[in-house]
Amino acid sequence: MKTSHSMRLRVWLPALGAAATLLMPLAASARSAISDKQMAVAEASVKNASNTNTSADAPRELQLATSKLAAAREAVARKDHKRGIQLAEQAELDARVAELHAQTVRSQRAATETQDAARVLSEELNRKSAR
Repeated sequence: MKTSHSMRLRVWLPALGAAATLLMPLAASARSAISDKQMAVAEASVKNASNTNTSADAPRELQLATSKLAAAREAVARKDHKRGIQLAEQAELDARVAELHAQTVRSQRAATETQDAARVLSEELNRKSAR
């Protein structure tokens, strides 16, 4: 007995529909778990960046990271996990940028102080050799 293509489709289509219906909550749960993980990483990055040095030397960058983290929290609360993940990733990167910017500012400050000390020492040596 030959089974027609349309007859096989009629048998399998309802089963596929039921399977898709059962898998949708799993996909949503997986997306939620991913957003929870990304939120935790972003929270840790912003918390790590939120120190006195970064607040003083890179306040705009740190504020941007903090704002994006807050927006990510709001998106996840609205069940907009895709947007929440995007914002959490951006917050994580902005927190790292804030830390690096603060580190650069401190390095530049130290380099300037070293140059000033070298200049003063050179002037002192020139004065002593001129006597």
